[in-house]
Amino acid sequence: MRPVEVKRALTHLIEQRVPIFLWGPPGIGKSSIVRQIAEERGIGFMDLRLTLLDPTDLRGMPFFDQESRKAVWAEPVFLPDGSRKEGILFLDELNTAAPMVQASAYQLILDRRIGEYELPEGWAIVAAGNRESDRGVVFRMPAPLANRFVHLEMEIDASQWRSWALENGFDASVVGFIAARPDALFAFDAKSSHRSFATPRSWEYVDRIVKSTPEPELLMPLIAGTVGEELAAEFLGWRDAAGELPDIDDILAGRETTVPESANALYVVSSMIVQRVGAQSSVELLDNVLNYIMGMPGEFSVMTLKELQKRGVLVEKSSVWKSWIREFGYLLA
Repeated sequence: MRPVEVKRALTHLIEQRVPIFLWGPPGIGKSSIVRQIAEERGIGFMDLRLTLLDPTDLRGMPFFDQESRKAVWAEPVFLPDGSRKEGILFLDELNTAAPMVQASAYQLILDRRIGEYELPEGWAIVAAGNRESDRGVVFRMPAPLANRFVHLEMEIDASQWRSWALENGFDASVVGFIAARPDALFAFDAKSSHRSFATPRSWEYVDRIVKSTPEPELLMPLIAGTVGEELAAEFLGWRDAAGELPDIDDILAGRETTVPESANALYVVSSMIVQRVGAQSSVELLDNVLNYIMGMPGEFSVMTLKELQKRGVLVEKSSVWKSWIREFGYLLA
């Protein structure tokens, strides 16, 4: 399932308190999408890494109660205490935890309680882990535990990632490169011994590296240490080939009409425009943008327009809209 579909499915299942296991390769944003759902719904979120626990940690520590004259268990502080009525308990890397730790989680997942502790009624359980084919250290999940979950497999979608990256202000060169090379978004090879490889998470690091404006001689080793030498060389070569770019402020103000000739530069300019134009943009600004993208080759003009529409921009309000449709409408079919 693509990330947008996974998010919708998770939302429905979380409302019904159905335990979910989210599968997928490393670095594709499994934990981020669960955290985002919690933030958007305004509910609690607790990220529990079972790989860091011993089998006895979930049950808590025993102590002697003077009043009852019995041994009781002190509830662990890393489980929801009921101070938030609703929330998501996220059990990340569940199948990476040792079998004894997984076994200790049975009761919490199956019965929503462990020992004397009971998970608050409004809390849902979501677990996640890498697949056995992803070269990670994983333990096969016992059938009784696996049968308790609804299993969803998350996959990569470069188009959805690009829209997300634009909304989050990624550097236009990073977004443009992935638009030109969608296969570069995820380049994980389970058989490779390379420590660095491309994932959505590592491209997020590349964005931060580029924005930190390191010295030119540091750029290659930093990016190579993030996505690997081959992709780092391709990205930097692609970025240099984009050359001089028109000023985005001049484009938005209608003062710039020159459109770059190279495909590399067109991808970057398209990303720059989409980042700066939003649902609240004025009709005058939309007129300037549509006039400008009408000078682009058809595929780039359509790509830019579709990304604007994904962001909720009502391009139909522009007085240039009918002219754009006459010119490029046939490419929308």
